[in-house]
Amino acid sequence: MSDIESAAGAEPVAEQPKSAPADRATAGPLDESEANPVRPYVDLGGVKVLPREGLHLRLEVEEGSKRVVAVGLDYANSTLQVQPFAAPRSSGLWHEIRLQIAEQIARQGGTTTVREGAFGPELLAQVPVAATDSAPGHMRLARFVGVDGPRWFLRGVIAGEAAVEPNAAAQVEDLFRSIVVVRGTTPMPPRDLIPLRMPTGAAGGPAR
Repeated sequence: MSDIESAAGAEPVAEQPKSAPADRATAGPLDESEANPVRPYVDLGGVKVLPREGLHLRLEVEEGSKRVVAVGLDYANSTLQVQPFAAPRSSGLWHEIRLQIAEQIARQGGTTTVREGAFGPELLAQVPVAATDSAPGHMRLARFVGVDGPRWFLRGVIAGEAAVEPNAAAQVEDLFRSIVVVRGTTPMPPRDLIPLRMPTGAAGGPAR
């Protein structure tokens, strides 16, 4: 279960404005209704990803339920994890969720800083990683970004070079912009994960 879904039972707060780039509807992340229907997207259910040179795609699966809970994208010596969530039509989720993520990281012993990024406010986080038999515990740098769209919210977690290096950051931000969210027409409570699935086309290739 994602951090967002686990926080779904939290006390409701006043409606928050949407947080998104001013040019989101043309430059992305896009709603399915805004995307070019002839582009060769990889269809993963709740999101579509445009293939590009050097991009490797992974699906993250919850052990118990075998449910796909996130899409992992390896690109530009970095990783981008994306998750699409249902959201209200008129209000946004990112301002509230950003605070909850910061609280969760603080409880784990990490730190966060809010800064203005390519998509609006984002969290720059030092996230503790537990020690294993082969590696000592350490802090991992990550960027938490979020965009409120029409009836959906898209969260991204950026790690690797794109968390610190401007050129890699620009490439991964462009990748996040290229994501298309497929909200669908099924009624869903806000914060529910929009269902993700394996590609319907050839493995790793564009859906047909």
